[in-house]
Amino acid sequence: MSDEAVKNNLDEVAPSDTQSQEEAVVTKSKEEPRGKLYCYNWLDGISDSSNYDVVEVQFKNTRKGFYKNSQHIDLHIGDMVAVEASPGHDIGQVTMVGKLVALQMRKANLHPDYEIKRVFRKARQSDLEKYEEAKSREHDTMIRSRKIAEELQLNMKIGDVEYQGDCGKAIFYYIADERVDFRKLIRVLADTFKVRIEMKQIGARQEAGRIGGIGPCGRPLCCSSWMTNFVSVGTSAARFQDISMNPQKLAGQCAKLKCCLNFEVDVYMESSKKMPSKDTVLETQDGSYYYFKADILKREITYSTDKQMPVNCVTIDAGRAFEIISLNNKGVKVEKLQRDGQVKEQRKEFVEIVGQDNINRFDKAKKKKKKGKSSKSEAAPKQQPPKGNAEKNEAKEVPTANKQKNDLADGGRQKRRPKRGHSRNGESQKRNNDTEKTQ
Repeated sequence: MSDEAVKNNLDEVAPSDTQSQEEAVVTKSKEEPRGKLYCYNWLDGISDSSNYDVVEVQFKNTRKGFYKNSQHIDLHIGDMVAVEASPGHDIGQVTMVGKLVALQMRKANLHPDYEIKRVFRKARQSDLEKYEEAKSREHDTMIRSRKIAEELQLNMKIGDVEYQGDCGKAIFYYIADERVDFRKLIRVLADTFKVRIEMKQIGARQEAGRIGGIGPCGRPLCCSSWMTNFVSVGTSAARFQDISMNPQKLAGQCAKLKCCLNFEVDVYMESSKKMPSKDTVLETQDGSYYYFKADILKREITYSTDKQMPVNCVTIDAGRAFEIISLNNKGVKVEKLQRDGQVKEQRKEFVEIVGQDNINRFDKAKKKKKKGKSSKSEAAPKQQPPKGNAEKNEAKEVPTANKQKNDLADGGRQKRRPKRGHSRNGESQKRNNDTEKTQ
């Protein structure tokens, strides 16, 4: 903003005793409309409406138009104006003035024989009241028109309705996959709402821009908040940025490719020009290294000894890669890809401690504690042997160890336990013999 523009702002806004001049300029700038589908006027303070007689006027959501200021009205960004329409007049908001409008017209590819309509006047209070009345009728009209289209069995979806500023015409925006014969629909709508009907077909992106919503990033959709026009998006933008080619992740709310794929693609394309070619092979004394992957923003490249899979991968910076390429062109093979004294970074491996990444951690059944002796044995504290008997305990453990060694020496054969029935018979026979001896 120039010094003259700041001075004019200070003259228009009379600051009170408690408000400084700087705060007055801030409050003036906040009143200017900024946000939804507005273009920033880079020539503000350099050119105004007197330098160019055409202004840009925006209506509801994405509809814009260029109108000739034949009466040379002093217009500024944010002014509500009454413009020529067919029939009657329409109410819109000025979004751009000055020589920047000529650039916008050239960008819109308008033909030389394009008919530019006129700006009548600044909107009066009566015009604004009628304009607000027309806006209040739009939602009910859309609901009723959808029911009418459903009754006529038309394969179309009416996404939005826009009334003209003087309530003389209504524009119905619809979406359809195929050609629809809506001549009968127009007659029914005209008889129902008593206005002139105009049908406009829009795409999925235009519908998302008109309706709005929340994107996967958690913020309002760009097309409904600040974008000025729709640019074609291709899958090449995702390839340049090394984004996974997953259709579900690349698609937005409109089921088309996300517009934000184009936001950073120019940076990636410019950075990729400073990287070596993917077809370049680096020759070393140990063998050849082939391009595997690259981090364009870090300017780091990973090379592998195999063309198809990562084998003996080495990551170097782009400067080192160009240095090796120049040496290979001279017929010199380097000893290794990394520079001398360069320490190889160790990758930190993830160690699972708690088992949080196991997807079956909730499927494991909890073990039930056994009741009875096990619970009692767990509850009772273990008694430690007295210090005096420690030597005896050690002496008792020695023969057991020797016994195990003897069993292993015998070939690891274990004595078969007697069967349950035989042991009982033997015990009973022994008892009978003892009773006979006593008698």
